[in-house]
Amino acid sequence: MPTKFSEQQISDALAELNTGKEQEACWQISDDGKLTKTFKFKSFIRAFGWMSQIAIWAEKLNHHPEWFNVYNKVNVELTTHDAGGLSELDFKLAAKMDLFS
Repeated sequence: MPTKFSEQQISDALAELNTGKEQEACWQISDDGKLTKTFKFKSFIRAFGWMSQIAIWAEKLNHHPEWFNVYNKVNVELTTHDAGGLSELDFKLAAKMDLFS
């Protein structure tokens, strides 16, 4: 079972994840403690294709996102329910999402 990150671990992992990104491309921590980001694509089919690609990675990691798609946008929220908060899995999946976006 994954281990819940401390506040310092979250801060460090978030800084590393967001290194070199413009503000609008950064991951955030929501008020309820989830790792969040909105991805915007050129079309619905590109957004859906990206979701399909990420679904394969999510399955490999055995870690599944909470996400919502409308047209060309995908709103993502990550948390590790088993750990009761954020864990290494959330940041690994977030990095894969950025890599393929």
